[in-house]
Amino acid sequence: MAVKYKDYYETLGVDRSASQDAIHDAYRKLARKYHPDVNKSEEAETKFKEINEAYEVLKDPEKRRKYDQLGPNYHEGDDFRPPPGWEAFRDAGGRGGAGAGGFRQTFGFGDIGGEGFDFFGGDRGGGFSDFFESLFGNAFGGFGRESQGRSTGAGTWGAKGEDHEAEVSIPLEDAYHGGKKTVTLEQREADASGRVHSRTRNYEVKIPPGINDGERLRLSGQGGAAAGGGRKGDLYLRMRIEPHPTFRVKGPDLETDVPITPAEAVLGAKISVPIVGGTASITIPPGTQSGKRFRLKGKGLRKQHGRGDLYAVMKIVVPEKPTDAEKQLYEQLREKSRFEPRQ
Repeated sequence: MAVKYKDYYETLGVDRSASQDAIHDAYRKLARKYHPDVNKSEEAETKFKEINEAYEVLKDPEKRRKYDQLGPNYHEGDDFRPPPGWEAFRDAGGRGGAGAGGFRQTFGFGDIGGEGFDFFGGDRGGGFSDFFESLFGNAFGGFGRESQGRSTGAGTWGAKGEDHEAEVSIPLEDAYHGGKKTVTLEQREADASGRVHSRTRNYEVKIPPGINDGERLRLSGQGGAAAGGGRKGDLYLRMRIEPHPTFRVKGPDLETDVPITPAEAVLGAKISVPIVGGTASITIPPGTQSGKRFRLKGKGLRKQHGRGDLYAVMKIVVPEKPTDAEKQLYEQLREKSRFEPRQ
């Protein structure tokens, strides 16, 4: 059956070269705007499903790669038939992420303003379009597919249940040192008889030291139920580091602004700079310019081998309300200094 091609990048309003973070940010912005609990317009529910469908593909590097293989010659309005070789990808699963019948996550971490957030509402495996199912099959609807097991109308009898995914916001200190967090999720899932139940569960999650933004933790057997007594799916929690008042996260590295006086910049000084959980001392040389970066090795987040670094960025600041004595000294400096920064 020929179906209409869907441009998922256009749906989220991003370029085809957009980073995963840009895709994530665009999705969150649109989800807030069109969530049916917030937006009561007639087109909101349809738009919300389209946004979720697009994000389900583009957030996953493997599904995005498969989708991108369609190439630039496909566009809105063209009849589409999956190219040869896609059947193997469909039947292999392409599984993971939120799935059938909806996985409802209750955000309490500032993601969607604390509202209950329905990733895939509606019927037909979460409201996916014919185009989506032409590409990825019904691997996200009903129960997970595997090569063994007796097939039923609800999926594969005896196969593993669906994997679920949710995002959890954590403070930078927990990402650096490790910690524990209580995560509350509301899940809708089908039992072996096909009936859908909703329940709220609390998970005590142990956060390992040095976890990076976007990394996932797996809770084995905490995902969707399986038909015919099969093994339950897994729950994946994707960690998102909250914005910090002092530090900026740059992958495994951290960055912080350090104010210094004009005298310290000109003459050099030994100063104290913040690190996660404390301070460190560094020496800045004479003639340090504003914006100069100093590296504190191994004071960042974890990376493949060891830890990232912390970069202290110098910012020259002046007194907003100088004293009379300070004014006099600056007047003398202006009269005697031959320095011309604009020449």
